[in-house]
Amino acid sequence: MPAPGPSDKPSRITSRRRPKPAAPAPSRGGAAGAFRPVDDGLERLQKVLAAAGLGSRRACEELITTGRVEVDRKVVAELGSRVDPRRQEIRVDGERLPDPKRVVFMLNKPVGVVTTNYDPSGRPRVVDLVPGEQRLFAIGRLDRMSEGLILVTNDGELANLLAHPRYGVEKKYLVQVAGVPTAETLDKLRRGIQLAEGTARAQHVTLKTQHKQSSVLEMVLDEGKNREIRRMLAQLGHKVHQLKRVAVGALSLGGLLPGQHRLLAWSEIDALRRDALAHVGSGRGPSHEARGRRPAPAGRPGRFDRPRDGGGRPGKPPRRRPDGRDEEHQGGRPPRPAPRPRKRPGKASSWRKPRG
Repeated sequence: MPAPGPSDKPSRITSRRRPKPAAPAPSRGGAAGAFRPVDDGLERLQKVLAAAGLGSRRACEELITTGRVEVDRKVVAELGSRVDPRRQEIRVDGERLPDPKRVVFMLNKPVGVVTTNYDPSGRPRVVDLVPGEQRLFAIGRLDRMSEGLILVTNDGELANLLAHPRYGVEKKYLVQVAGVPTAETLDKLRRGIQLAEGTARAQHVTLKTQHKQSSVLEMVLDEGKNREIRRMLAQLGHKVHQLKRVAVGALSLGGLLPGQHRLLAWSEIDALRRDALAHVGSGRGPSHEARGRRPAPAGRPGRFDRPRDGGGRPGKPPRRRPDGRDEEHQGGRPPRPAPRPRKRPGKASSWRKPRG
């Protein structure tokens, strides 16, 4: 038997990968990787089916993959397909999906109620406190021991606008803490506190009232990490006794009592949308100018506090005088005065009497 030649050697099987298509070049009007507009009116098909009450998101995905869903009389079996429920005709097993009616409830969440839709322990949920035959869910989160304003809706687009940190929608809270925070403590909250998932900071924080053993802070944040305020203040040595959200954007809690709700008017919903989209006008996310000047993290000067006029270029150390002293620059801001204690406003409906 002749010996195998060089051409008779068994070839090694290698995977042949198809070349990946080239990424589209970014347009001159926006940065590369900019997210797609949120006002195109399209939503994922399984999300539309779940909002119509046909089951969970997983169950609706099975309806699609088994070929039971039609869009404009054509079977759609691919997950991730985007549709316009207002303009396109969607059918499941031959029956037309009813036109979705978007609703938004404002609820004053009481203490002891959870915001999740699925709770194995059977505790009361926020969706149990509002009427509606459609599938509803809470926008954002409030932990079980917190209270105040929370929105309940079936509008996924609005939920994304209000909950995603890139839109910078501000939420206002009243926080009763143990002790009286100093001006330095308040400044640390503005500069940022390092948490496990990143830096958390308050856009605004003021001392509303103070007592012998407790005080009430007004804090404004534009993101919603898990138990964010409680963890920030715990690192500074102030335990949170009570926490109440009183406003989301321009929408305030008003005279709603704990457990009460009301249906938002279209003008209020439109104002929330415009407030969120105002921060991302160019598609690059919220700017510091739109959301206010954010203090720099502790340990390094901020962008607005660096020397500009008399101290050289931004980011450079100030120039030295002949006598060895630094030249004073005019680009920084004057130190923030310590907040003066104010008289406490009318007592919140569900708040306990402050300690002290």
